[in-house]
Amino acid sequence: MATFYETLFRPALFRKDSETAHELGVEAMALLGGLPPLRRALECWSRRGMSAAKPVEAFGLKFPNAVGLAAGFDKNAKAWPAAAALGFGHVEIGTVTALAQPGNPKPRMFRYPAEEAVINRMGFNNEGAEAVAARLAKQAQPGQRRIPLGINLGKSKVTEIEQAPEDYLASFRRLADYADYLVLNVSSPNTPNLRQLQDESRLRELLSAVTGANAARSAQPGKRHVPVLLKIAPDLTWPQVDAVLGVIAEYKLDGIIATNTTLARPGFFATVSEAGGLSGAPLTRRSTEIVRYIARSTGGRLPIIGVGGITDVSSAAEKLDAGATLVQVYSGMIYRGPFFAADLARGLMERQRTR
Repeated sequence: MATFYETLFRPALFRKDSETAHELGVEAMALLGGLPPLRRALECWSRRGMSAAKPVEAFGLKFPNAVGLAAGFDKNAKAWPAAAALGFGHVEIGTVTALAQPGNPKPRMFRYPAEEAVINRMGFNNEGAEAVAARLAKQAQPGQRRIPLGINLGKSKVTEIEQAPEDYLASFRRLADYADYLVLNVSSPNTPNLRQLQDESRLRELLSAVTGANAARSAQPGKRHVPVLLKIAPDLTWPQVDAVLGVIAEYKLDGIIATNTTLARPGFFATVSEAGGLSGAPLTRRSTEIVRYIARSTGGRLPIIGVGGITDVSSAAEKLDAGATLVQVYSGMIYRGPFFAADLARGLMERQRTR
């Protein structure tokens, strides 16, 4: 049965180009975030029937439900304070880079409604770590938030791959105080050479630098360990996944996010010429396969956030059944509307109750 959003608002939004519609969504959430009484009332409405839900615990944090907003929606920390009001159990902002950058030339985001898919080549467009930190300093801090906030970090485009660890460290040092958890994004297909950081030797250099800085920081009075996760691509081979997991274990990362968008072009997309990462329903099977493989390979000891192609309760449950601790959505919200997370969380809770 089609929702009010799908019958009324989505057609109006889909008459606009994808990025314009995205910006309208961010502005609407930012407006809601600036109205605390309305925000709290909407949060109560979104969580109706979920008062008995047991929080999800992962990497030392508690999440009111398993459904999060993936990185890519709120790149500059403008909209995230409203996420709890829409039913999300956590939110991840970014990707943030050390240096401000405009991203790739427009148009760079394309919807495929019949396939419930999106192709984007945004290119980490964001205001930079300094500006994002300044905005976060004026917002709710760790320990004061309704839901956990993750900050997704990427490499600045102008930074050579050899200097990537220093680039990530610059963002880490500026943003760690504001994060409930941090994510090292080494898997976007839209920054040249970025995915090379998934190679074992380069990944070891990056994780050595960041985990070392994290340990030094947490040893300071009044500082805490910030959980660090790695976000990987769905296009890795199984031996490559094994190598990544080995490095993660070596540096004792707190978790992994599987997966980013794909460069594969299955089915209908074999004839689509737009460059960029494909997300949405066509990614469902592959991302779930990666989640299942990681869970089995690690014996379930490594917390996994499952992302990719979640369009309903069933596809979210598949990720959790495959071994994910949490899930994230973005493309699904484009097609299902702003209360998609609340519907998912309620559906997952009901499913758990009746099992």
